[in-house]
Formats: sequence, structure tokens, C-alpha cells
Amino acid sequence: MSWHAKLFGRAPATPDAAHALLADIEKQSKQYLDEADNGNWVYPACKRKSPDTGADKQTVCDHTRLEAFRYLLMVPRGEFKLLAEPDSQAAILDVYLRHRPHEETVIEFSGDTMNDLAIAVIAGFNWLNHCAGLAGADRRQFSGTLNHFRKVVISAQRWWEMDGAKARYAQMLQAAQEPPLFLNLVWADYSRLAGEIAAVRA
Repeated sequence: MSWHAKLFGRAPATPDAAHALLADIEKQSKQYLDEADNGNWVYPACKRKSPDTGADKQTVCDHTRLEAFRYLLMVPRGEFKLLAEPDSQAAILDVYLRHRPHEETVIEFSGDTMNDLAIAVIAGFNWLNHCAGLAGADRRQFSGTLNHFRKVVISAQRWWEMDGAKARYAQMLQAAQEPPLFLNLVWADYSRLAGEIAAVRA
């Protein structure tokens, strides 16, 4: 079963599935962060103890990846939606690969959309590294996170640069497979790392 189906009960079988995934992430993030601001949840999720509401492994994982993704939702003009656009993939991947890793989670947007998306993605990974430390995870397991993701992005860039990428993209959707949209890559890696953080706390 794909991670789309695991998260939201459906597979990415239509061109609108990626936008539906983004809409679901946005809705869940807003609800969660509003509730956290109102004191309904211990925040960040990685600091929860067994008596706390939502201290189970799945909830900690779900909330931790939403915390990481919130930086993308902060990109001005809602242009995080480009993550799900096939025509934007080449530019997004190219700009991301030109960014040097850093350790900041407090970010300032530049006003350039592709640059801001890259800044936000890196900040999300840095948030997960921060949470790993708070949860007591072995930081060595997270030290190569950005380098690992860079390799994933390089592979995706090559995929989109090959002739016939748009046709392959459509074929993968029809086969209910996961095309290498930047959205898919980011959400999958955020989910993987959030799961590892939640497992440490279990």
C-alpha cells in the first residue's frame, strides 16, 4: 500500500491526488497547530511522556511530520502548491540542489519562490534533527539526513530530465504508483524520520 493510501485512505491514481494530499496536510497542520497553541497538545510532539494526550507512537509520528512540514506551508502566497505541479519539478529540484545545507530552523524567506521552497524543506529536516535530540535518539543516525535526501533529489532530477518524463508521470498515476514529485520525496522522508523519532520514545 502506498503512503498516500496509508495516510488518507486512497492511492495517487489521478493527477489531482498530489493536490489532495497537500490540501489534507494543510488542513491537518492548521488544526494541529491551532490546538497546540491552545494547549491541547504537548509541543513539540517528541517531548510527550506516557501520561500526555497523544503520546502513542503513531500520533507522535503524525504530529512530528506536520511540525516539519509547517515551514513549507509558511512559504509566501501559498506557493508550496508548486510541489505538486509536474511542470515545476525541474526548477524546484535544480534550485534545491544549489542550496548548501545549514542547521537553521528559524528562517527568513527571500521572496523568490523556488529559493523559499528549498529554505523551507531544509528547515523541516533541521526541525526533525532537533526533535531527534529532544527525544534522545542517536544523533549519528540523523547526521546524514540532508546528504541522504540530496541523493534522492539528484535521482529525481535525472528522472525528470529524461525524455518522456511527463508521459511516464501520467503512466505512473494510472498504475497507482508514486511519481517522484518533490512533494512525494519530502513527505516520504519527513514521515520516515518522524517514525524513527516516535519509535525512540515508544
